[in-house]
Amino acid sequence: MNLSARGAGIMIAMLARSSIFAQLPDPRAVQPERPTVATHASTVATGYLEIETGVERDRLDPRAIGYGVPTVFKIGVASRGQLSVGVPIDRPPSGDLGLGDMSVGLKWRVVRGAPVVGDLSILPSVKLPTGSEVNGTGTGTTDVSFLAISSHSFHDVEIDMNVGYTHRGGDGSNVPRNATLWTVSSGGPLEGAVGWVVECYGYPGTGGRSGQRPIVAMLFGPTFPARTWLALDAGVILPVNGPQPRAFYAGAVYNVGRIWPMHP
Repeated sequence: MNLSARGAGIMIAMLARSSIFAQLPDPRAVQPERPTVATHASTVATGYLEIETGVERDRLDPRAIGYGVPTVFKIGVASRGQLSVGVPIDRPPSGDLGLGDMSVGLKWRVVRGAPVVGDLSILPSVKLPTGSEVNGTGTGTTDVSFLAISSHSFHDVEIDMNVGYTHRGGDGSNVPRNATLWTVSSGGPLEGAVGWVVECYGYPGTGGRSGQRPIVAMLFGPTFPARTWLALDAGVILPVNGPQPRAFYAGAVYNVGRIWPMHP
């Protein structure tokens, strides 16, 4: 997966979720997402700030190893709305450590518990060219994305499905102007407080001068709720098809608490 694909994943979300947290009424209960591209339909409580961060190590081959520190600040701005600000730090295999392309998105929960779609949210977002195209930490394009999110709960198991579309600026010589993605992910309790997460995701092939082959990959690993307001996770990402690097990730999700008072 090239920088633009991983950047799209970071823009949307990061760390693994256990369904335990989604059911807790505590507004400080964390709402972890995924380290790649999947997310869930839930939102952070109104007026609360949650921070997701971690580190990912990507290995294209023994001599091409890159690192990323994807960080997302999530703020509950309404009972059904969440503002997400992505601030990635990247070190590509052939470049130096630097700021990646920042993003801003608004997740809005459209319906809860509906037939077929379950909990349904939409997530429009914009990625800005704040990274360095020369250093390899940015694409040099402004991107507009739209993600549809469907979440279902079956006893202790959570299933999330995403489909998305991205349109990029520029002439298409560096990255494809149009791209799509899909994900199916699931998580739940394993033993005691330890949980599990499995995800399959894909980027269908793109055309043009910078067109890419289709990518399909699998992610799996444990999750651990250290506190109601703090969750830890780790795992691996393995390629199934296409130029997806083998990766290892570890991270944390921390609910800071209320950052503005709630009025009646």
